[in-house]
Amino acid sequence: MADSWETLKLLADSTRVRILSLLTREELSVAELQEVLDMGQSRISSHLGLLRQGELVHDRREGKKTFYAINRNFDTQGLALMEAACASVEASEQIASDCANLKRILEKRKQQSEQYFNSVAGRLGKNYCPGRSWEAIGHFLLHLTPKITIADLGAGEGLISQLLARRAEQVICIDNSPKMVEFGSELAEKNGFANLSYKLGDIEEVPLESDSVDLALLSQALHHAQHPEAAVREAYRILKPGGELIIIDLLEHHFEKARELYADVWLGFSENALYQQLKATGFRKIEVNVVARESEEPNFQTVLASGVK
Repeated sequence: MADSWETLKLLADSTRVRILSLLTREELSVAELQEVLDMGQSRISSHLGLLRQGELVHDRREGKKTFYAINRNFDTQGLALMEAACASVEASEQIASDCANLKRILEKRKQQSEQYFNSVAGRLGKNYCPGRSWEAIGHFLLHLTPKITIADLGAGEGLISQLLARRAEQVICIDNSPKMVEFGSELAEKNGFANLSYKLGDIEEVPLESDSVDLALLSQALHHAQHPEAAVREAYRILKPGGELIIIDLLEHHFEKARELYADVWLGFSENALYQQLKATGFRKIEVNVVARESEEPNFQTVLASGVK
């Protein structure tokens, strides 16, 4: 158990409390904290070092960036002290200003991802896309059940949905890129799919009612999510009881350039990580398997995961 006196000493500094207040809302990088707080890197890094030493925060590496988050495994007494300190200044002008800056930073994150997908709308199906192969799609289609309602989350142009719409009762594509939604809608109309629709929305906040679909798809979309666990929870929410989630994504890899080339947020996922995420969300009958491996460098592998609500 942590020493409460040492925790109180850490909480006696206003800058550290501001940092903790921000991290209770969102995991942030050092650069993002610099921008929100308008402080130099050395000053923020120094405070983060003390908070990490005091076990109030933990960090993780993503390529060249280091992200910090609240250590939720800290002892109950220490967390209570931290929460009390943050609550005591919640109504202050400084925290209000920090929250406004945080909102702007998070919007910038979202826009960076959208800019990439807007720039390739109409060309995504023709260009190289990590993990996309007919072999993987073939495995995917084996799970197709006719005459059901399907939600394709993070659909992009809806390549898979265009195939599914030939037999499904209804297919709803969700994507956060306005250009992708516009192009996909035009393509659906061109191909005469009255049962295929597109909606602008985030896979972490899906604009569909709970218990409304039979099948939810996340095809090469999860590694673009800021919070993959939130996307999986949303898929669970919109599924009817007995409905199924199918995920096709990249197996965990170390090709760092994917962040710049394809706007990837995560470098794939291990089979264990996907299994544990589905299990923690409440899915049953979970299956996770590697179904394809690309022959050319960097040899991306595709993993297929599924679970029943």
